[in-house]
Amino acid sequence: MAEIDPLELARTLIRHPSITPAGESVLDVVEDRLKSLGFSCTRLVFEEEGETPVDNLYARYGNRKPNFCFAGHVDTVPPGDKSDWSLPPFDGVIKDDYLWGRGAVDMKGAIAAFIAAAARSTTNGKIPGSLSLLITSDEEGPAVNGTRKVLQWMREQGEVIDHCLVGEPTNPAEIGDMVKVGRRGSINCWLTVEGRQGHVAYPDRAQNPIPALMTKLLALSETSLDEGYEHFQPSSLQVTDIHIGNPAHNIIPARAVARFNVRFNPTWTGKSIEAWLRDRLDRLATSSGLSYHLKVVVSGEAFLTTDQAFISLIADSVETCTGRRPEFSTSGGTSDARFIKDYAPVVEFGLIGATMHQIDERVLLSDIDMLTDIYQHILDRYYITFGDAS
Repeated sequence: MAEIDPLELARTLIRHPSITPAGESVLDVVEDRLKSLGFSCTRLVFEEEGETPVDNLYARYGNRKPNFCFAGHVDTVPPGDKSDWSLPPFDGVIKDDYLWGRGAVDMKGAIAAFIAAAARSTTNGKIPGSLSLLITSDEEGPAVNGTRKVLQWMREQGEVIDHCLVGEPTNPAEIGDMVKVGRRGSINCWLTVEGRQGHVAYPDRAQNPIPALMTKLLALSETSLDEGYEHFQPSSLQVTDIHIGNPAHNIIPARAVARFNVRFNPTWTGKSIEAWLRDRLDRLATSSGLSYHLKVVVSGEAFLTTDQAFISLIADSVETCTGRRPEFSTSGGTSDARFIKDYAPVVEFGLIGATMHQIDERVLLSDIDMLTDIYQHILDRYYITFGDAS
């Protein structure tokens, strides 16, 4: 088997634009490389009625335990105005020791690095177990027809993963800075306060919902939810939008709507956050005399990985290759690890995230090489650490 150059593979992946949820052609490239290494590949397309189908890939090498899984996504956020980029976002240009392009950091560079590391390990016969990859193309979108449904399919097929590494860009400044050992939960909320429309000159004949909405939002956002949790910062409620939709200057509107998000640590669950919100809003509604409606959608529960042997293996490999002991963190947004944690211990480690989702997304060429070395070291140590126990 020929060695795979992670830089050239990353360039190829960037040159296949895959704005979420479009990932078919770029997954063809991933599948082709993995098949050349002896992986058995399964393409899985899921869709909800009226939505764009989502293409996913599950690939496995070997059929013995333990099964180490690498999870990632080939879909990207849009590039924005292409004229704002210093270099074309989908050309995979190398300049000033960087690889430029949408997805270079988040996370085609990491996928290329892991496939290159897998090529070294399979060629050297260092996999006395199984190695798998779960690659989706809707992580940046609704995340409904991707990793979540692939995991359900795997369970139905009897496919078991023992540990998982997600290749999200976890490092703030340098490779080796940070390993993500958990994530905060996230709940999106829509709050509507009902009033009664009327003329501004006759406020006694109307009920203005705006002051009541502002009072509720202020009371919620100024209340401390908790003081934090191990490896977690305090939970946070942030108002993201207020919408009245009133085009007239002389009308008191009938209703006012706001959106807010709560990022919460394991002190809470989605259900307990919702119960807390409704209790607070019920009391505030009593004082205002105006009714409200609250819609909530939990996009992920908080979790903390506690498999210390696996966490130490990742951290030790990072330190061996970089000379830096990574910080264990749960910061940042959500990732598909929120689904994987129900199936196996999961940790996240990838490239530097400073330019992800930005104009001029780029990655140092040396960082792609370093990440490949780290991933190879993780694979070399994984089967020694967990092989006998399985």
